[in-house]
Amino acid sequence: MVSAKLLLWLSTALSASAGVVSERANACSTYTIIDTRGTGEVQGESSGFRTMNANIRSQVSGGQTYNTVYAADASQNSAAGTADIVREINAVLAQRPNECFILENPLVPETSADWCHPNDLEITGAAFTAVRGVFLIGDPEHRSGLACNVDQNGGTTTKNVNGLSAALGGIPSNWISKTLDVCKYGDGVCDTTHGYGINAQHLAYPTSTSVQNLGTQFVVGKLRGTS
Repeated sequence: MVSAKLLLWLSTALSASAGVVSERANACSTYTIIDTRGTGEVQGESSGFRTMNANIRSQVSGGQTYNTVYAADASQNSAAGTADIVREINAVLAQRPNECFILENPLVPETSADWCHPNDLEITGAAFTAVRGVFLIGDPEHRSGLACNVDQNGGTTTKNVNGLSAALGGIPSNWISKTLDVCKYGDGVCDTTHGYGINAQHLAYPTSTSVQNLGTQFVVGKLRGTS
């Protein structure tokens, strides 16, 4: 998941070092998916995105996946992961100025949740343009009423519910059009109206065909410039 402070911090760091990047063409010729795993998962690709990422790469050529490096341990201190996301974006843009990026559950420091929102990343200017989309699952900062809110079927049953950390800010207005915040009905982390805490619904995203299809369709559309 993501948060407002993280996007703010990241955008400042990126805009200061990324330099001038040309406006992206409609479709992305090369892209990087930055995948951030959840607490307890070993370093590598998160189980929550493995299926959709394989589907995306098979449908849109020119892609690679980068797995955020951080501890993902019980301390839930994600500052190192946030810094790693910034470093990776800057490093790639220095080599390939027209690269596009997809962020999957970018990190939030200084919160009880290890995943975060685009607003905590503080991405502005050319780097902001480079990030085509943000895909979130089980987001603790899921905030009621946002246009980017969908349930596991792309519907509205969790559009008007709040997550455990919604008071921290949620998705900022300038990121809403780039974001799909998927909250399964009854997931106690993102839907405190119908669920409580880390429950079966919160753990069901990796094996949910509908969620993996939603992620695939959303990202492919962003990379092709059709959504």
